[in-house]
Amino acid sequence: MQSKTLKINKKGDLVYITFPKLQAVNTVRHTFSTRLGGVSDGQYSSMNLSFNNGDNRQDVIKNYEIICSAVGINTENLVLTHQTHTNNVIAVDENHRGTGFSKPSFQDVDGLITDCRGVALVIQFADCTPLIFCDPVKRVIASSHSGWRGTVKQIGAVTIEKMVNDFGCKAENIIAAIGPSIGNCCYEVDEPVFDSFSKMELDMSAAFQKCRKDHWKLDLKMANKIILINSGIKEENIDVADICTCCNSHEFHSHRATAGKRGNLAAIIEIK
Repeated sequence: MQSKTLKINKKGDLVYITFPKLQAVNTVRHTFSTRLGGVSDGQYSSMNLSFNNGDNRQDVIKNYEIICSAVGINTENLVLTHQTHTNNVIAVDENHRGTGFSKPSFQDVDGLITDCRGVALVIQFADCTPLIFCDPVKRVIASSHSGWRGTVKQIGAVTIEKMVNDFGCKAENIIAAIGPSIGNCCYEVDEPVFDSFSKMELDMSAAFQKCRKDHWKLDLKMANKIILINSGIKEENIDVADICTCCNSHEFHSHRATAGKRGNLAAIIEIK
């Protein structure tokens, strides 16, 4: 696994990713997991961060302890949600610590925002595109889960709008990371998916490449970058992953590469 845009960190068997632009913000901690360095077995091997796919719960808890310890996050601060490809984004605070980890999860929520210290936002993925945001001026963070459905619904734009309207952020101050996801090298979609993007108000042609009759290669990272820039984020404030989770399924959980027999990765961000 190699990257020109990410920092790949290793601690023993654990391998995790950080983004240069977010790493330069000394008021936040963040990480994108790989599937390496955990304790899960079989199809979940080894760093699985989902409680909902059949893995042993205690193994998942241990995995969170391993990845969080590496970046200085207390697992008691985690906030998880049951993601269902919506564009529902909610604000959370100190009272929500442990949601989805030690107490019931949010339902039908795919984006989280907070301005509270010590509240660690978690988004899970296994080919879908994880987005994380930080406004270092207002000290606000956010995370969103953006598969193709969430991208059509512009969850990235919804997240930015809520940061601006509810927390007083300015889009031009926001730093964004578009995390590892399936690349257009491996992601072929059919006409209904293409038509869904064609109906958007934005020009998404740069995210598609015709590959055969009624089929296109879709670049979800590019599609989300277009959305973020249209929402006012400066291009120079966006880090974009250059790794395909499907091509690198030995290092990342990939839904497509394993026909759904897999664990989940996670993106985590917290204000120090």
